[in-house]
Amino acid sequence: MSESEAKEQDPATSTDLQQAAGKTQESQPSEDEGNPVKSTDEVGVRKAEPNPNKLKMTGRSQVYTSTKETLFLNNRTHPSTHGLSPVWIFGKNPALPVFNVQDHDQLVFLSAAANVGVLYNHTSNSQHILRGHSQSISCMCVSEDRRWIATGDNGSKGWVIIWDSYSGIPVQTFFDCFVGGLTALAFSSDTKHLATVSGEEVQCVHIWDWSKKAAKLLSWTELHPKYGLQDYISFKPNDSMQLLSSSKNHMVFYSMTKGSLRYFALNLKKLVGSVVFTQPFPLSPKRVPLAEVSLSRSVFHCTKSQVLMAIGGILVMMDVSEDLVERQNLPSSKIKKINHQQDPITALTMVDGCGVIGNVKGQIKFFDVNFKFLRWFVDLSLDPIVFISFSNECADEFVEDLSLEGKPFILRNFTVLTISSKVVHVNAQRDFSQTLLHEAGEPLYAVACHPSQPTVVMGNQLGILQMWDYNKKVPIGDKVFMTEKGIHCVTFDPKGLYLAVGFGSGVVIILNSHTLQSDPEEIFHYTTDSIHLITFSADSQYLAAADTGNAVTVFRLQRLEGSLSRWTYLGRYGSHYKPIKDLLFGVHLDSNQPRLLSLGMDRKLVEYDLKNSSVNELLILNSEQIEQSATPLCMTWYPPLTTEHFLLVASDQYKMKLFNSTTKMCRQTVLGPVFGSPVKKMVVLPKLDEPEVKSHHLAYITEDELGLQILPLDGNPHKSTAFIGHPTGAAALACSYDGCFVCTAGGSDCTVILWEINLKVLEATAALGGKDMEPFYNLLEGGADGRVYKEIENYFYYCQIIDQGHSSKRQPSTKIPLSQVPFLMRALGYFLSEKEINDMQNEIKFSKYAETRKYVNEIGIEDFVKLYINHRPVVASSSRELLQAFNVLGKTGSTGQPVLQRSDLMTLLKGQGEHMTEKEVSECLTTLLSLDEEEEEETEGAHCADSENLLECVIPDELSMKTLTQILGFPFLEEMSTRSSLPE
Repeated sequence: MSESEAKEQDPATSTDLQQAAGKTQESQPSEDEGNPVKSTDEVGVRKAEPNPNKLKMTGRSQVYTSTKETLFLNNRTHPSTHGLSPVWIFGKNPALPVFNVQDHDQLVFLSAAANVGVLYNHTSNSQHILRGHSQSISCMCVSEDRRWIATGDNGSKGWVIIWDSYSGIPVQTFFDCFVGGLTALAFSSDTKHLATVSGEEVQCVHIWDWSKKAAKLLSWTELHPKYGLQDYISFKPNDSMQLLSSSKNHMVFYSMTKGSLRYFALNLKKLVGSVVFTQPFPLSPKRVPLAEVSLSRSVFHCTKSQVLMAIGGILVMMDVSEDLVERQNLPSSKIKKINHQQDPITALTMVDGCGVIGNVKGQIKFFDVNFKFLRWFVDLSLDPIVFISFSNECADEFVEDLSLEGKPFILRNFTVLTISSKVVHVNAQRDFSQTLLHEAGEPLYAVACHPSQPTVVMGNQLGILQMWDYNKKVPIGDKVFMTEKGIHCVTFDPKGLYLAVGFGSGVVIILNSHTLQSDPEEIFHYTTDSIHLITFSADSQYLAAADTGNAVTVFRLQRLEGSLSRWTYLGRYGSHYKPIKDLLFGVHLDSNQPRLLSLGMDRKLVEYDLKNSSVNELLILNSEQIEQSATPLCMTWYPPLTTEHFLLVASDQYKMKLFNSTTKMCRQTVLGPVFGSPVKKMVVLPKLDEPEVKSHHLAYITEDELGLQILPLDGNPHKSTAFIGHPTGAAALACSYDGCFVCTAGGSDCTVILWEINLKVLEATAALGGKDMEPFYNLLEGGADGRVYKEIENYFYYCQIIDQGHSSKRQPSTKIPLSQVPFLMRALGYFLSEKEINDMQNEIKFSKYAETRKYVNEIGIEDFVKLYINHRPVVASSSRELLQAFNVLGKTGSTGQPVLQRSDLMTLLKGQGEHMTEKEVSECLTTLLSLDEEEEEETEGAHCADSENLLECVIPDELSMKTLTQILGFPFLEEMSTRSSLPE
């Protein structure tokens, strides 16, 4: 989301925000103030019905008038205004906590995944996605009343967004305020102050008054790097002037007075060694250091001036007076240890004057101010607990008198997060627990959609396969592979009968898609290289897999006696010498037999001879080099928009090319989506039956974004859109059978996102970009009235003059012959290779051949503008690239800097790449050196009669980087003269 979009979503006025921040649950606005009118549905769950008349009369914002029921009541009442909208998040960030938001009328909890926050309503099985960050969320917190949510990201200039949990609206945003992102956030107990900790090397702690229209910075301070990465911070209860933060080795106490934030740092390693014990931090049964995964390591006492910290099974109590920061000393007499239990404590918090701990056995225990146990939950059967979040909702009937002194003990419901990312809600009064979410917290690299049902399947690095109904948002099956780990790819066959799974160990397993069971003979292990691509043929008779050994393995469905069929191994071929980027089945046009193609970073498009291949002998039909300098990244079959059958290939130079499926001739080159990184996977969406949508569409992922593209391709940038979905990198893409949804797997962010497609919005966006040539003119500097277009016109008319001669009898024409196109391109600064010239001329020449059976030999100025925009490099060549080439080709000279011998340069120009003749080399260098006829005559007098000797006279034997840039006309970068190593 852009900064302007985030600002537009904030409808709260400054007055409304301050009033809402100060409201309590007992003092909600009355109906006379525009509060929603409440009603009861059939099952007795209270709903809120906005009263528009009251709202108009009061003029209050949605933030002020919303209630707890508002968010999920109105969650889907408004259609999406984006072409792509996330509607469901599978998984969560295992490094962040889970907060209990509501649990009486509705059971709602907050988690984070990738760059979004997720409010999950377990009661209605629905989600509201807090979408505003462009980078991954690195920390978050909630206010005591659960009304306000703060999220921070880890961008180079981090953002903080504060949300209203009742309406889901962002009410305050800090843009680009935190260098290095954020590591911790905390609200004060009165909710009016927010503490932030930046993630730069020298961390900064800021205290903000965020409830004003323009957030006010109250105070800040810098922390020395020796105190470690502070990734936890909290305010002292009922005192927003006192805070504490902690890292793995230091605890820092803060005091804010008169706008100044001072601190005192306590070395925990010395504390552990001298006061508590000399043993290292205990380990969990999974051998995971709990000190690293616990999300609540130290807390202020609710009623006393004390800080509690858990180390192993010991509680460390520190008496911290208000003048601690002033004195800069915490005597050992103020530090006490309590041997609380034998099991290591993994989570620590305070609630209602009581301490609460979670331990390595998944047990939860409550203790009073004297550290005596009041209540415990020991039969939850959980993994080690890393975070506990208590409900803010509590009624009088939930108060129990359990202490020996007869003091009241408020027992609230709570939500528990375990080390395995399992989220469990515990009803403390009924002593009942239920699992809300059970995610493995492992990277997800594999996702696939069923070809005819609303089913998505995903696999993670633990070897767990999960199947969901994405319409009902419920799991419908799962399978845990006991012997194999690391699922890297999955796919359904076109008939939906089989599900193939590829593993990092090189194993391929074919499952029944309904039962998720496999025949032992259909578990194949023919390589130890990781399987990263897997696909079925259209007739479900072949299965192909590509591995990191740059080889393709093919399996065939063999019909046995009777009606049984079984998958068998056909063969494996190392068809590429660089990584394989895509694998694709197709159909031969003349026979409808399956064909298989693979695309590699070696720029080879390889087709396999399935018909003549036999067991243990997979044959190659042909291999074509389809790129000269670009690296192809992915491919798909182009939909039948023309009479020709095309293969669409995207490259790392932001270009998309159409190749004739039979001849492999490049037939068109267009500018692809330019959204930060090139397209790395793409799929053509099924054609919708909606009359408003007449085009075909393409879904794609770049490094971190998901996008849509309107077909046919023409280079118009307004026909494409993209949204950030996985800031740490998108790994896989799958499309639903009806073309309404797209699923993306985020790899290391441990999530899969289900996106809803709104093609009408995409079509409307494209229409707003302009008609006919307007979008293309806008891609030229200055547009149709700019300098570049005027140059194109002048050169174009000059080419007409050159073609028809200077005679006054020239025929009026609006076109130029194809032979003039390369010269016109070079005049505009785009210097083509011979292959690029050939591809460009073929694109024009055969553009109408399929329809008219005639060649096109001329081009008009509008078509030339499109040709220029689609073919010119997106990123211009730079001196840095020249330096890299110079370092590769040159040798270290006497000065210690790389030099290139003149003879070696001539040999390279004549014998490598697109070979140049001696005459062509001479003409080029003569032109670059501006040698006119007089200079040639002078040099002839100096015994430089022929062209080769002429060049020897003007070009030194050894060329430095500076000399070469002068010859080529590049601006020489002075800092390059001292750099002999390759640029990073």
